[in-house]
Amino acid sequence: MYKNYIFDLYGTLIDINTDEWSSEIWDKMVVMYGYKGAHYTSSELHDEYSRLVEHEKKSVLKKNPDTKVVDIKLDKVFRKLFTQKGAKVTKSQVWFVAEAFRCFSTKYIKLYDGVIDLLDTLKAKGKKIYLLSNAQRCFTENELNMLNLTKYFDGICISSDEECSKPDSKYYQILFDRYGLKKNESIMIGNDYLSDIGGAADFGIDSLYIHQSISPEIEGELRSNYRVMDGDVFKIKDLIIA
Repeated sequence: MYKNYIFDLYGTLIDINTDEWSSEIWDKMVVMYGYKGAHYTSSELHDEYSRLVEHEKKSVLKKNPDTKVVDIKLDKVFRKLFTQKGAKVTKSQVWFVAEAFRCFSTKYIKLYDGVIDLLDTLKAKGKKIYLLSNAQRCFTENELNMLNLTKYFDGICISSDEECSKPDSKYYQILFDRYGLKKNESIMIGNDYLSDIGGAADFGIDSLYIHQSISPEIEGELRSNYRVMDGDVFKIKDLIIA
């Protein structure tokens, strides 16, 4: 059927629940920034984080006006929260703070049942597996390694690296150009009817939609070629693997 299987990550392979806006998280981040001499109140740090995120988005769009769906490198935001208070930090220290933020904000993270079976089956049949994720490198790289997923992918695209995200066709094109993929040999698998499925349809490739509890509510047409509406990853094999 297909040679290339392109996966979304969160809500498709990984089941995750995060809360980045809890006051407890920002209280902890205040302490971490204070360790390095960047002193904030909890509300000040939260507000500056939000302001810098929006500033980064505008900067990316100014630099790349053809980008329809912008993403940013959050590690730049975490660094600026130090430097604007006069604190000097290394790249590794900034990265550690980003990792800590992710740990503090993650309620749980695990693979969906059937994911390893699915990926093992694809590998056994000689298929190529790719990741196209709207995600942050400073979060996702660790989580891929922690859950032992990295080894399965023949290519990985993370939106923060490209400063562009799904459903922008530009982001899909980056993956296809980088790894020499052909549209008629490829399928997108994801849980978001707009980013994954709408993006794939606009780009001109087939797709499979899997509905999970964290999937956005479907409003309008679901443009997938295949669908699994009960979240059962095991069913994917029968639908799209020859």
